[in-house]
Amino acid sequence: MRSFLHKKGVDLSLRTYFVTALSFMALGLFSSLIIGLIIRTAGQQIWFLEQWFVPMGQLAMDLMGPAIGVAVAFGLNAPRLVLFPAVVVGSAGAILGGPAGAFVATVLATEIGKLVSKETKLDIIVTPFVTIFTGYVVANTIGPVISRGIEEFGALIMWSVDLQPLLMGILVALFMGLALTAPISSAAIAFMLGLEGIAAGAATVGCAAQMIGFATSSYRENGFSGFIAQGIGTSMLQVPNIVKNPFILIPPTVAGMVLAPFATIFFQMVNNPAGAGMGTSGFVGQIMTFTVMGFTGDVFMKVFLLHFVGPAVISLILSEILRKVGLIKFGDMKIDQ
Repeated sequence: MRSFLHKKGVDLSLRTYFVTALSFMALGLFSSLIIGLIIRTAGQQIWFLEQWFVPMGQLAMDLMGPAIGVAVAFGLNAPRLVLFPAVVVGSAGAILGGPAGAFVATVLATEIGKLVSKETKLDIIVTPFVTIFTGYVVANTIGPVISRGIEEFGALIMWSVDLQPLLMGILVALFMGLALTAPISSAAIAFMLGLEGIAAGAATVGCAAQMIGFATSSYRENGFSGFIAQGIGTSMLQVPNIVKNPFILIPPTVAGMVLAPFATIFFQMVNNPAGAGMGTSGFVGQIMTFTVMGFTGDVFMKVFLLHFVGPAVISLILSEILRKVGLIKFGDMKIDQ
């Protein structure tokens, strides 16, 4: 059985489904819903773009399910007759169970489809049929249950932050920030949980602190190109260095925890699920913040202070202290570019 699964490219591991598949789900989300929301927002804010950008963006958002389906199937190295039906599976999963339903349905349908792929002379019929059938059954039965459970958990998190904005805001910033830097997808997690309101605002601060914090602390080792790669790209570039020296994770993590209460209590920062787990990646977290809070000078200053200046200053100070006591040495945060 093990050799058969290996031959079919089915790897039954947590890394495959909770790291690889989730990361590709995030790519599907960004390529449809998130970019669509950005396009639609641009159309709503710029009058001469409204006629084209609003319907264009809405169309991209509506195709979230198919995008998740094909992205996850591609990430799991699905053969062609599994990859293309995954578009249908993702759509069914999204309609019947939301983004979580699309993810679960596509993962199971892809793996089952891979098992039957090229096993019969009627492969062109059998493989897509099995893939779509499996996906639809999962989407119709398991998908809604999983989606409801995840949504209720997300609602519990948001209720907790509203009730205890200091403590829970810190915890949300901590865990979402760590998720962003870890080789999993904070964007997919935030979207499946449906984080919004001040909980999403705290999550955005925690994620932004990781990216800007690492970019600033490691500037002397990585220069301007490294600053951009981490500050606008992803702090995941530091994962190999974190494994070698976990102390480098302290400055950006503490920065997010320190700034979270300012976001939840003093500035009342809010966001939506599309921006909660993105940090400063492509400035999506900031664009979504403006979308929710308004494109005003006051909001701009809050975003500038909590998403950029605060993380940079706190992380730099802490990293310099750790360098002076010898816990961080030159080269510990050098990334491959």
